[in-house]
Amino acid sequence: MTGSFTHLHVHTEYSLLDGAARIGELVKAASDDGQKALGITDHGNMYGILDFYRACRDHDVKPIIGTEAYMAHETRYERFSRRGRMDDSGGETDTGQKLMYHLTLLAENNVGYKNMIQLASRAFLEGYYYKPRVDWEVLDNHSEGVIATTGCLGGHVLQSLLRDDFQGAVDKAGRLQEIFGKGNLFVELQDHGLPEQLKTNPDLVNLAKQIGAPLVATNDSHYVKQEDSHSHDALLCVQTGCVMSDPNRFKFTGDQHYLKSGNEMRRLFSEIPEACDNTLAIAERCNVEIEFGNPQLPDFPLPDGFDSADSYLSHLTLNGAKGRWGETLSDEISDRIVYELKTISDMGFSAYFLITWDLIRYARERGIRVGPGRGSAAGCAVAFSLGITDLDPIKYDLLFERFLNPDRISMPDIDMDFDSRYRDELIRYAADKYGRDHVAQIVTFSQIKARAAVRDAARVLGHPYAIGDRIAKAMPPLVLGRDTPISACMEEIEGYGDGYKMAADLRSMYSADPDVKQIVDVARGLEGLRRQDGIHAAAVVITKDPLTDYLPIQRKPESGQEPDEAPIVTQYDMHGVEDLGLLKMDFLGLRNLDVITDTLTLIKSTQGFDLDIDKVDLDDKKTFQMLSKGDSIGVFQLESGPIRSLMRSLNPTSFDDVAALVALYRPGPMAANMHNDFADRKNGRKSVTYFHEDAESLLSDTYGLMIYQESVMRVAQKFAGYSLAQADNLRKACGKKDRALMKKEREGFLAGCNKTGYDASLAEELFEIIEQFADYAFNKSHSYGYGFVAYQTAFLKANYPVEYLAALLTSVKSNLDKAAVYLNECRLLGVEVTVPDVNLAHSAFAPIPNLTTDGNKGKIVFGLSAVRNVGEGLVNLIVEERNENGPFEDFYNFLERCDTSVLNKRTIESLIKAGGFDSFEHPRQGLLEVHEELISYTVSRRREHDMGVLSLFGDAEGEPVFDERPVIPESEFEKSQKLIFEKEMLGLYVSDHPLRGYENALARKTDSKIVELRELEDGGFFTAGGVVTNLSKRWTRRGDLMATFDLEDLTSSIEVMVFPKSMTEHGHKLLDDSVLLVKGRLDAREDSPKLICSELETFEISSADLRQSIQVALPLEKVDEITVLEIKKLLSNYPGDVNVFFRLGDRQLLRLSDDFCVDPSNGLIAELRILLGVDSVSFI
Repeated sequence: MTGSFTHLHVHTEYSLLDGAARIGELVKAASDDGQKALGITDHGNMYGILDFYRACRDHDVKPIIGTEAYMAHETRYERFSRRGRMDDSGGETDTGQKLMYHLTLLAENNVGYKNMIQLASRAFLEGYYYKPRVDWEVLDNHSEGVIATTGCLGGHVLQSLLRDDFQGAVDKAGRLQEIFGKGNLFVELQDHGLPEQLKTNPDLVNLAKQIGAPLVATNDSHYVKQEDSHSHDALLCVQTGCVMSDPNRFKFTGDQHYLKSGNEMRRLFSEIPEACDNTLAIAERCNVEIEFGNPQLPDFPLPDGFDSADSYLSHLTLNGAKGRWGETLSDEISDRIVYELKTISDMGFSAYFLITWDLIRYARERGIRVGPGRGSAAGCAVAFSLGITDLDPIKYDLLFERFLNPDRISMPDIDMDFDSRYRDELIRYAADKYGRDHVAQIVTFSQIKARAAVRDAARVLGHPYAIGDRIAKAMPPLVLGRDTPISACMEEIEGYGDGYKMAADLRSMYSADPDVKQIVDVARGLEGLRRQDGIHAAAVVITKDPLTDYLPIQRKPESGQEPDEAPIVTQYDMHGVEDLGLLKMDFLGLRNLDVITDTLTLIKSTQGFDLDIDKVDLDDKKTFQMLSKGDSIGVFQLESGPIRSLMRSLNPTSFDDVAALVALYRPGPMAANMHNDFADRKNGRKSVTYFHEDAESLLSDTYGLMIYQESVMRVAQKFAGYSLAQADNLRKACGKKDRALMKKEREGFLAGCNKTGYDASLAEELFEIIEQFADYAFNKSHSYGYGFVAYQTAFLKANYPVEYLAALLTSVKSNLDKAAVYLNECRLLGVEVTVPDVNLAHSAFAPIPNLTTDGNKGKIVFGLSAVRNVGEGLVNLIVEERNENGPFEDFYNFLERCDTSVLNKRTIESLIKAGGFDSFEHPRQGLLEVHEELISYTVSRRREHDMGVLSLFGDAEGEPVFDERPVIPESEFEKSQKLIFEKEMLGLYVSDHPLRGYENALARKTDSKIVELRELEDGGFFTAGGVVTNLSKRWTRRGDLMATFDLEDLTSSIEVMVFPKSMTEHGHKLLDDSVLLVKGRLDAREDSPKLICSELETFEISSADLRQSIQVALPLEKVDEITVLEIKKLLSNYPGDVNVFFRLGDRQLLRLSDDFCVDPSNGLIAELRILLGVDSVSFI
C-alpha cells in the first residue's frame, strides 16, 4: 500500500468563500495521482455532494460522501453572546466556550447517507446560530452508518488538548465513540506544520491508545495545488471584507492546505503508517450509491370513483376537451388526445399532469392570473384540455413530441407563470396539500464572474477602485449572452474567439503593468468559485415522502428575518433535484401578468364592464396599427429599440407575426440576419423561396424559413419519413453539436430520404440546411405562448391606453428608470400624468379616461404611495376619509379631517412639494412657509376639542372664537424650483420637465436619446443631452477631483462618470439641475450602462434652433417605388411640426407639404439613416 492514500478531509468550492477547490479540478488531480477514492467534507452543508459524486464516477474515482459539521458546545439551542470576530476558528464567547466546533463525518453506506441528510438538515432547521449546528443529541439520533473523526484543531477534542485538558479530550472522544460505535470513531491527525498540531499530535496518539480508537491521517484541503494558496488567501479576504495586507485578518498559516499526493502524505506520516493505511480502509468501507433518473412523483389524492391517476386524468381531459372544442370531437382531436394520454400513462406521468392541473385550477378559482403557457408544454393537447395552457396546439400546429418524447424518458417540464404577487400563496397551497415537509423552494448558487473577480482581486490586494474598474472595463462584453472567461481573454480557447479578439487591450495592460498582472493572476484563482447561496426565482420541489428522505434542506432567512420564519430550501440545486427524479416545478411570478390583472380591474372601475382578455380578438386593427409603427414601449417582449425597428420593418398583420417576433429577436437568428430576411420576404422586398417544392406546405407560413424547431421536425417527418419522436431526437442532436451523434443522425436521415424517394444530393443538402437552422430555430410553442401575452398587452395598450399605462406605472413605481420611460410614453401618446392630487389620487396610479370622442385620451393621477415619506398606511387613511366624507375643500379642511397620524410635518411637506394640494390653488411655496404652524395649531385645537374644552374652530360655551389660523401666503416658486422639489419627492419630473419644448433642439445636438443608448455599441463615442441630477463630487486617493452624476432626458437617465482629466477642463460647468451636452465613451459591459465623459457643453437654446427643418438627401439611384414608400411610411409614423426637405441629387431641393411635418426627436433620424445611409439626414 506504499504511496496509496485517500483524502478524507476535503473542502470544495461549496465551502462558500472558504474552499477554493473547483470540483472538476479537484477530482481530476486525485485521479491523475492514482488515488482510487476521494472524500468531500464541506463546512456545515451538503451543497456539492451530487456534483462531486458525478465527477468522481466520471473519473473512475470512488466518492466518499461526507461533511464537516458544526457542533454546538452542549446543546443546539444555546445562544452564547459572541465576542470578537466570527470566522472558521469557531468564534469566541463570554463563557470561554466556542460558538461552534468542527466534526468530520463520512457516510459508510446508504443508511449513513440518509442519516447525514438528516444531520445537515436539522443543523439548519434546529441549530442555526451564525452557522448550522448539530449537538450530541442529534448525532446520537442519526449515527447509524456514519463514520466520525475527532476533527481538526477546531473540534471538541483538539480544543480540549489546546487548553491542556487531556482528560477533557478523552471524555469528549469517548462520548463520540459511544455515539458512533467503537470501530466508527477515528482519531484524526493533521500536519500542516502548525505549532498547535506539533503540540497536540502526540497527545492524540496517546488518546487513541487509551480509548482503543484507530488513527487516521488527513490534510485539511481547501485548494487543489500548493500554488493556489495565494488565491485561497484572496478568497478569505473576499469573505471577511479585509485586504491581504491586514496583519490581523483571518487567514490560514502556510501553504500546505492543498490536495497532496499520496506519496507526500505517506512521507508526512511515515512514522505512523497505519494512519495512512486507515484512509484506505475507510474508503473500502464507504459505499454509497445515489440513484439518478428514476422519476419519483408524489401521489395525487384521487376523488371517489377513480382508482388510478390515469383514469382520473382521462376523465378530466375528455371533459376539458369538450369545453375547448365542443361536444363532438373531430377524429384529429380525438386521436391526438388518445395518443397523448397513452404516452403520458406509459411514461408514468399522469400524476404530474394532475398536480399541475390542480395548482392552476386553484389559482384560477382564486382569481389569480395564470399565463397561457410557456415552453414546449403549449404543444400538449391534454394540457390545453385541462386549462394548463391556453393556446390550441392543433390550430397552431404545436407538437406534442417537442414537449414529451416517447423515445426519450424524461420528466415533463411545465413552467407556470402567475401574477407575481401571489406566487407565495401558490407555494403555500402546495405545502398544505402535499405536506409542509414535502414542499420546498430550490437553492441556487451565484458564482464569482470574471469582472467581479477582477474587482474583488483589486480590492483585496489593496489597489484603488479605479484600477480594478479599468481592468474590468477592458474585458470583452457579453458575446451571444455569455461571459468570456479570463483564461480565454489571455489565450485563444475554442468557442471564445470573438472574446479573445476583443481582449487585446487587456492583454497589453497585463504585459505592461505589473499591478494589472498581479490583479489578473489573483482574479483567475477567484473566477468561477461559488460566492453565496440563494433561492431560485421559480423552482419548487414536491416529494412523495418527506423531503429529507431524498435530499438535505435548510432555511434561508433574509436580512433581519428570524431563521424559524424563513422558507424551506433544498441544499441541492435544481439540476440535482431533477437528476434524483424528483418533481421540480417552476412557479414564475411574471410582472406583466400583474399589469394585465390590474388593467382589467381598472377598466371595470372606469368603464363598467368586464373585459375577457383571454378571449381577445386576435385580428384587432388598432393593435396591429400600433405595432406596425413600433409604438410598443411597455408591451411584453416587444419594447427594446431594435425589436421596435424590426416591427416597423416587419409590419405585423397577424398573431403569427407577433409570435415570429418573439422567436426572431434573439442572438442566433439575428447573427444570421434571419430576422431581416423574414421581414423582407413577408413584405415582398425579397422573393419567397423553398429548398424543394414539397416544403411549401410546411414552411409557407414562415416564408420558407425554418424559424421554429417544430418546422425542423416537420421537414424531417416529410422528407426522411421520421416519426415526430425521431425528428425531435434529430433536433436535439443538432443542438448538442456531438460529432459522433451527428454522424449517426446523418446516416439515418439520408437513409430515410432514400426510402421516401428523395435523391441523395437533396438529402445531403437538406441535412446541411437542418443542421444550420437548428442553431437558430426556436421553440414554437414558447414563441406562441409568450407571443399571446405580448399580444394581450399590446391590445390593452392600443385600446385602453390610460388604464394600461396606469397599471404599468404602478408595476414599476420602485424602478425610476422604467417609470421615466413609461412616463415619457404617456406624454408621447397624449395621456397627461398629473401630480398626486389628494382629491383624486389613490395608492396606485389612477386612470381617469376620457369616455367622449373629442380626441382627448384622459389622464393618469400619480400614486400617493410613490411619494417619498408617505407610506401605504397613511395613504389608506387619506383615501378612506375622502371616500366617507367627500373631497377635501382646501388645505385647512384636509388638516381638520385627516387622522392626526397623517399630520406629521414630514409627510405634509412631501405632499406639498409633490403638488398634492395644487388643486386647491394654494401656492406650494406659501404652503411650505406655514404648514408646520398650521399643523401644530390644528393638532392642538383638535386635542382640546377631544378634551371637551371647545368645539373645533367654533363656539366655546356659546361665545365666539376667532379663527387664529395663519393665512397661506400667495408666494410661489419659480418653475425650475417646483420641478426640483417634484423630482425630490416623486423621483421623476411629472407636471412638466425642464427639457419640455426643447426636444427637437436637443435631438439636433445629440446622437441618441438616453433610452436608446442602452442599445448602442459598447465602446462607441456618443453625445447625449439632459438634466444633471444626483451630482456627487469626490477626491481620489491622489488628491484629484472627479464626479459622477445622472444625466436625464425625457426618456430615461444614465450614469455619467467624469474622471480627473476631464474634470479639470470641464468641472466648472457641472451644477445640479443644469442642462448639459455630454460627449463620452459608452461603457455597456455592466448591467447598468455608463457614459465616460470626455467633454461637457452647456446646452443653450436659440430661436433659430427651434425653427430648424430637416433635410433628407436622396441619391437619384435610390429613387424607386419601394424606397419612396418606406420613406413615406417612416415620415407618417413620426408626425410633428418640423418641416422636411428632400435633396434630390446635387441640385434639386423639394419642400414636402405640411402633411409630412415630423417630430425628429423620437427615433426618426436613426430610422432614416439606417434606410438611406449615415450622412443622409441633416438639419437646416
